[in-house]
Amino acid sequence: MTWKDKKGFGFITPSDGGHKVFVHINAFKNRSHRPDTGEMVTYSVTKDAQGRTQAVNATLAGDKPAKMSAGKPNPLAVTFAGLFLLLVGLSVFVTGLPFMVLGAYLFISTFTYFAYAIDKSSAQAGHWRISENALHLLALGGGWPGALVAQQVLRHKTKKGSFRIVLWIVILLNCAGFVWLHTAAGQAFLR
Repeated sequence: MTWKDKKGFGFITPSDGGHKVFVHINAFKNRSHRPDTGEMVTYSVTKDAQGRTQAVNATLAGDKPAKMSAGKPNPLAVTFAGLFLLLVGLSVFVTGLPFMVLGAYLFISTFTYFAYAIDKSSAQAGHWRISENALHLLALGGGWPGALVAQQVLRHKTKKGSFRIVLWIVILLNCAGFVWLHTAAGQAFLR
């Protein structure tokens, strides 16, 4: 293998011959040990969006493959999302909030869940990803219950602290907007 540490990528020469295979630092599951020129690598091969061969699921010789923490869903996050949707449903029947508000939350939450699923699948395959800003916009637009459920069920976007902080800020903003819908100004807006 040849490795350019400053650039974060290199090329693997297969032991059985053949063309060199591109490898990016993100292909390595265990990043506590940076690759170096001449090291042996085990990997799987895939194609990028342009059809070029690249390595994925790479492990340096001597490293144990990093264990993916399956973890268990956080029942508090899933429960919070469910309780909020229940509250929206109760608001429709008790306060006369238009049914379209509940429908919008359910539709956008479902759409957001699938966006997380697509993003996770793309990340695992090394393909184009959905931007974090797009995921946050979906959450702000009412899809945050689906985002919370997707994080816990799919175990996606649960480790990056800055992403989680922004998500919770977005959740608070959306909840504030939901409360605003119950004010006179909010009711006028809905009409």
